[in-house]
Amino acid sequence: MAGTGAITGVLKRLAAGEARADGELLELVYAELRVLAARHLGGERPGHTLSPTALVHEAWMRLADDASLAPEDRRQFFAAAARRMRQVLVDHARRRDAAKRGGPVREAVTLSSLVDEGGTGVDALALEQALEKLEAHDPRKVRVVELRYFAGLEMHEIAEVLGISRATAQRDWEVARTFLYQALA
Repeated sequence: MAGTGAITGVLKRLAAGEARADGELLELVYAELRVLAARHLGGERPGHTLSPTALVHEAWMRLADDASLAPEDRRQFFAAAARRMRQVLVDHARRRDAAKRGGPVREAVTLSSLVDEGGTGVDALALEQALEKLEAHDPRKVRVVELRYFAGLEMHEIAEVLGISRATAQRDWEVARTFLYQALA
């Protein structure tokens, strides 16, 4: 795992327009992004067409194409990366559904850490729809889910990124998990 200070330093150089910093950032974060991608894909069916490497590369391209993105530190960067991975998985499931005749085929995402039921499979599109419903009522709770589940941050890190207390982050996580569990049941 690359040091927080090293990543933050490269992010600052990247924000300042240093062209080489992009390649250096990728070198620093690639292994962690692969672990994150593998975790996202861990509950997928065998023979899934999207590999952890492909997920990392697609998310990286989306990060690079987003001119408005300016993460200031490691946590913010990985939160943005996790959000892009989520978008890639949802887009992949949508393309697969659109290409399949005779009914939709759903891509399963394991949400054991989200709903506390080991190995619970939920399709990516259903999860996205549930998150969209939750976002309409409380966008912060969706940010907490993204940071906890998709980026793997701890509660104190989530609180810091969102500028809320740890207790508030924990409450938001519990409410969001309950909402998603009910929406996906």
